[in-house]
Amino acid sequence: MESWMRAKDIKRLAIMGGTFDPVHYGHLVAAEGARHEFQLDRVIFIPSGRPPHKTSEQITDPVHRLAMVKNAVQSNAHFETSALETESDGVSYTIDTVRKVQELQPSADIYFITGADAVLQILTWKNVEEILSTCTFIAATRPGYALESLEHRLSSLSREYINNIYTMEVPALAISSTDIRNRVFNGKPIKYLLPERVEKFISNSKLYCRED
Repeated sequence: MESWMRAKDIKRLAIMGGTFDPVHYGHLVAAEGARHEFQLDRVIFIPSGRPPHKTSEQITDPVHRLAMVKNAVQSNAHFETSALETESDGVSYTIDTVRKVQELQPSADIYFITGADAVLQILTWKNVEEILSTCTFIAATRPGYALESLEHRLSSLSREYINNIYTMEVPALAISSTDIRNRVFNGKPIKYLLPERVEKFISNSKLYCRED
């Protein structure tokens, strides 16, 4: 059993959701910033298993993504990695993960950290109102991100739910997983964009490379 599941002293628990393909410093800076700003006891990185908006051909094997996150977070005592989604069968829905976390830590306040781009799609998520009534959302944005588009997209939600979504600017989010994959594919360096252990894992596992 993962240590956060049996911990008795967690009052504020955050889920850090995403495909993490690969995890990079933007994710880590966002998680640490949220931990500090919202006084979180633990941040659990939960790589998605089979996200409903992507096909299995579009993302790297869950085993590799989980391993990269484990390598990335091990130096932070407040961070953990969970295989709740990568080890489950079927499509990964956020509501199922939230329910499971709440079941395992019923006395904790649950937070959900993700990118603002993902929050823009929140109205398409399964059981979105239940998610927003259960979690406090922290939407991490890159500098210069137009918050007006986020507010406009969420305008159909009731004020109760909108007030449960906070935004947080994270300079390191100028780094993107897509750019890292493209750089590896094109033989360009990725050093200093992500932890060295993750860089080595990508190299040793030959992820994102040209097949030739």
